[in-house]
Amino acid sequence: MQAALSCHTDGVYWDRERDSELVCLDVRDETHDIRTFTFRAKDNRYFSFGAGQYFAFEIPGDNTVEQRCYTIASSPLRPRTIAITVKRVTGGLVSNWLHDNMRPGMTLAAQGPAGAFTLPAGKTGKYLFLSGGVGITPLMSISRALADAAIPSDIVFLHAARTPEDLVFHRELALLASQSPQFRLFMLPENRGRNGGFSGVTGRISQELLALAVPDIHERVVMCCGPAPFMESARTICSALGVPAHHYLEESFNAAVLMESEIDTPVSPDVTTFNITFSRQDRTIQALPEQSVLAAARKNGIRLPSSCANGVCGTCKSKLVSGSVDMKHGGGIRQREVDAGMFLPCCSRPLSDLVIER
Repeated sequence: MQAALSCHTDGVYWDRERDSELVCLDVRDETHDIRTFTFRAKDNRYFSFGAGQYFAFEIPGDNTVEQRCYTIASSPLRPRTIAITVKRVTGGLVSNWLHDNMRPGMTLAAQGPAGAFTLPAGKTGKYLFLSGGVGITPLMSISRALADAAIPSDIVFLHAARTPEDLVFHRELALLASQSPQFRLFMLPENRGRNGGFSGVTGRISQELLALAVPDIHERVVMCCGPAPFMESARTICSALGVPAHHYLEESFNAAVLMESEIDTPVSPDVTTFNITFSRQDRTIQALPEQSVLAAARKNGIRLPSSCANGVCGTCKSKLVSGSVDMKHGGGIRQREVDAGMFLPCCSRPLSDLVIER
């Protein structure tokens, strides 16, 4: 028991290249449609990750495996477990599967940690955290880590949600604010919903609101995570209020913007193209040598699961049955998976005709 309550610098740690099995320890309701799932490594290894990083989780589907990325919401200074906080969404294959099926004692495959949405090194100690909905998770992990490390930081934390009933982690953040005079919290529901007792400001983030609530915003590093429209508004407002571009950071798993220019790339009959066959769909398309496999698939109406579009999250991981590609990934695939014939279509360009098991 004593060992379990102690920190050991010589402990055995999770190896992202080799380890992949997690055991669910706890499932906890946070709101009416958001739950936190806590996991340990199957052999009780420690986790080493940066606050703000994520794991890619795999669930079994119909003759395939679906993968989605979820940011770790827990503190890296509590290395025996990781926790993810997941919102049930309409049509959400993996998120809804977790809500409906995951129970303590069950095991799940996962890959990670990965991601670069972490506190920037060498930046000022004044931060503005902006989160919308369940996008709060990386900023929650960072806040928890700073509290665990007893590092005093000047933080303004503004979290937006639809109604007071949707404000996740409200009480824990209020406790952090009560314990640190430099931690200021703003909860911003869009409307009062059914909670007549909420007495704070309601509405959406605006230039007027941020100018009033954070008058020194131009001196702060802004870290933002949430739905794409929320981050677009935040980006515009911060720029208007004088936040330098290099002081504005956001986490985005929305591939649509990144892929947009590629989708419209025309295929001329005079240039070399490669045939890409998706064996399960019995579809063959053409792709330019400079086009990513994912971009070519989307252009031809073939939907592949994807998220980051830059080889980091691993969501689009697929089996390459034949052919060769030029893959430049950002850590979203393990070497042993590459050796087994897997690849990431989002960051791979064809070098020959391809057959993909999709």
